[in-house]
Amino acid sequence: MTRPRSLVAAVAAASLTVGALMAAPAAVAAPPGRGTPVVTRAGLDPALVEGRGADVAFLEQEAENAVTNGTIIGRGREAYTIEAEASGRSAVRLTAGQYVEFTLPASANALTVRYSIPDAPNGGGLTAPLAVKVGPHTASLKMTSEYAYLYNQYPFTNDPNAGLLHPDWWLAECACVPQFDQPDFEPAKPFRPMKFYDEERLLLHKTYKAGETVRLTAPAGVAWTVIDLIDTELVGKPYVKLKASNVLVFGADPTARKDSAAAFERAIAFAQKVGLTVYVPPGRYRVERHIVVDDVTIEGAGHWYTTVFGSEVALATPAPDGSTHTGVGFYGKDAAAGGSTDVHLRGFAIEGDVRARIDTDQVNAIGGAFHDSSFSELHIQHTKVGLWFDGPMSNVVVEDNIIVDQIADALNFHIGVTDSVARNNFVRNSGDDALAMWAEAKGGTALTNARNTFERNTVQTPTLANGIAIYGGTDNTVSGNLVADTIREGSALHAGSRFGAHPFAGTLTFRDNTTVRAGTRELNWNIGMGSLWIYALEGSISGIRVTGDHYLDSTYNAIMLVSEWGVKDLYSMTDVSFADLRIDGTGTSVLSARVEGGASFENVDARGVGAVGINNCGSFGFPPTGSEFSVADLGGNDGGGTTGPWMAAWELPNTITCDDRPPVVAPPAPSPWGQP
Repeated sequence: MTRPRSLVAAVAAASLTVGALMAAPAAVAAPPGRGTPVVTRAGLDPALVEGRGADVAFLEQEAENAVTNGTIIGRGREAYTIEAEASGRSAVRLTAGQYVEFTLPASANALTVRYSIPDAPNGGGLTAPLAVKVGPHTASLKMTSEYAYLYNQYPFTNDPNAGLLHPDWWLAECACVPQFDQPDFEPAKPFRPMKFYDEERLLLHKTYKAGETVRLTAPAGVAWTVIDLIDTELVGKPYVKLKASNVLVFGADPTARKDSAAAFERAIAFAQKVGLTVYVPPGRYRVERHIVVDDVTIEGAGHWYTTVFGSEVALATPAPDGSTHTGVGFYGKDAAAGGSTDVHLRGFAIEGDVRARIDTDQVNAIGGAFHDSSFSELHIQHTKVGLWFDGPMSNVVVEDNIIVDQIADALNFHIGVTDSVARNNFVRNSGDDALAMWAEAKGGTALTNARNTFERNTVQTPTLANGIAIYGGTDNTVSGNLVADTIREGSALHAGSRFGAHPFAGTLTFRDNTTVRAGTRELNWNIGMGSLWIYALEGSISGIRVTGDHYLDSTYNAIMLVSEWGVKDLYSMTDVSFADLRIDGTGTSVLSARVEGGASFENVDARGVGAVGINNCGSFGFPPTGSEFSVADLGGNDGGGTTGPWMAAWELPNTITCDDRPPVVAPPAPSPWGQP
């Protein structure tokens, strides 16, 4: 979503700082030889996250667990580093001729490689072939960094040599506003590099049995290649629908030599007239503008076989909505026109060509407003936002999709979205919040997001902001999700009174979610965030229920409740409860409270806690009566760590235990739960 210019320079004056992040171990070389496949989910043993996240057709293998003659890098978590953006915070670096070799854990005929190669010296990216050998057969996979590498301050640039985009903003690197305080300050270049990874898919056209090897060998054309992971999959035959409005009949070109937008529109118009589904057979179809859809079903042969793609096209004059570009996308009618109804898209890939972040541009894979509609079994890559919905709209289902390598969000329910659900989606490498509900009160609208659910989704490595974020709204639910490896200015799970959103009302429920290696160092505040972050910036917050969540290997705190320094005496948190949680390892505390109000805890079991269990600063008034934030112990709160029980009797009900610089203690790796 659109970011503000900064979190507020006044935070620096509040001395909200924390010690350095845990140091990464030195890189080591792995010995070559045959290996046993190590299948993971979010970089962990799948048993540790069972029942959480999306059910997917592929099996994940991390490169650091494979056989290689390259160098294992990681496990650092500091932003702007290539290891921090790797799944599991580790990967394998290769030079020309070096390899990573995986062993297939099950029969497969398709694979996805997540990788990184350098940017061009002046930006814009490089391309290079990756040699792929499966059993005795060889193939080549095209790697590119054309869709990677953002630099500098929001909204970022593709130029690694650019000076500060906003010298009038607070800058953590100098603890100043350069334009006014240090006009000669010049940060090192490239400044704040991020978004190092991309991924590419390869359909092998032959099924290989379990036990066959997949060797990836680095090319000579680039200085280095980093392999993060591969996903292997057994893809079925293309889906065929004979009784349909076939786009080929209306002139669509499956070889991509000519634009097929008009042919798609003719096929849609015919389908609407006679009541048929639009069918898009196997092929690559070039579409370089929006296709407006209403009262229609469009089906592909499967996202491995049918791809709709297009270049980003500059507009001669800006559109009324402010867009300066267009590109491939399927859009509902504008909400002001009532939106579109009964739209169903499934079974194809959408590939964009978005390389820079321009927030006014409508260059999303799917956009507009919809009612009674569904979007499923899509593969979305290289657009600005995978699915950005501008309501009011209702009864929308987003399920079973793969959304990767976005410049901004993967999915955003924006303005008056009601009774809708996103479930069983897999998201990796979003450039902002992966999944968001943003109940923006735009134009004074009284419509808010209500009764929506994010359920059983997997989110990995969002390069900015949060895994799942809820900004205002009424009676929304986040349940059964798996979120891993948040990197910068965000948390795995977030509820925020911010960005002009409607206040929270009713109950916001977080239930049975698992977070892994989550919570980041907030650069401007210079403090460690929680795996769950609740933020009262523009109003007080109440009615939060958190039950059954598991927070594994939290980089800093498991839970952080905070207000902004400038409004700390205006807003509070009340009616917030936590129950039946498992907290397996924190770099610092179980709870960091930096706000007025209170919360209750019941049956919260913790182990491997690195600092004092409750870091209670309240609203920093430090009254003699105790903290302005009270903790209610409802019983069953067990376990702890280096300083003893996390819910120590001497911390209750509101003992001040404020420490802005708690030492960060790397916890042991998550393991099966026994006694805390």
